[in-house]
Amino acid sequence: MKTLIVIIGPTGIGKTELSLQVAETLHTDIISADSRQLYADLKIGTAAPTPDQLARVRHHFVGMLQLTDYYSAARYEEDVLQKLDELFRTHSAVVLTGGSMMYIDAVCTGIDDIPTVDAVTRERMRERYEQEGLDTLCAELKLLDPEYYRTVDLKNPKRVVHALEICYMTGKTYTSFRTSTRKERPFRILKIGLRRDREELYARINRRVDQMMEEGLLDEARSVYPYRHLNSLNTVGYKELFNYFDGTWSLEFAIEKIKQNSRIYSRKQTTWFKRDEDIHWFHPDQLPEIQQFILDALKEE
Repeated sequence: MKTLIVIIGPTGIGKTELSLQVAETLHTDIISADSRQLYADLKIGTAAPTPDQLARVRHHFVGMLQLTDYYSAARYEEDVLQKLDELFRTHSAVVLTGGSMMYIDAVCTGIDDIPTVDAVTRERMRERYEQEGLDTLCAELKLLDPEYYRTVDLKNPKRVVHALEICYMTGKTYTSFRTSTRKERPFRILKIGLRRDREELYARINRRVDQMMEEGLLDEARSVYPYRHLNSLNTVGYKELFNYFDGTWSLEFAIEKIKQNSRIYSRKQTTWFKRDEDIHWFHPDQLPEIQQFILDALKEE
């Protein structure tokens, strides 16, 4: 049976190298499940696969978009399923790896069929958010969709704005489109979760941020600074450096905030993944055990 091997875990855990080794063993491709590695101009700050890594294993959904391109988890679900249909014609297993929780869920269980927001509505709501602020939009959401208002993270402008976009574009509540119905897939899904002790993970995250700075993250952030209003740049590693460019923070403080926000994000990812009982957990150093677990699973019909 065709199998999608999903290798997941928080940022900085070591997914990239392990996924490469698994894909090499199986002679197969890797699909990225990182919503920011999709953008060609965000290589360093998203820890996108290097040219050497891309040469080792063929990757998909890396560097395929421009910063101004609109993309969504729903579009990702559609595109990945189409790519998997193509890859499974020549491979019995394919590796999917990344830390974007909604993108992973979109492929594994499907997401609700929420309409794609048109460009006019999206631009109008972006302008309103910039001019009126998040509190005003939250109050508006409470009136238009009180059910979603009670559950949404009201400090997350992306979620609030998107819900209002749907309300205005369709004349229906955002809640009405959220059915949470699990979709069946024509392939088996095997989930491998990676975890480390918190202190070990945090040390890796801190080192990785320092390495990104050495590799040129400051210049990369400066090159995309004119586009800072785009959702694609509401991303840890860039938004902190934008505050440095604005003169609000010192460079040293911005770097420390990148580390801190990366650690916070890793905790959110860990909490999200813990709710999934289908994940089989390993330490990243357990490569032989992981390889054997996958091989045994692939022998089962």
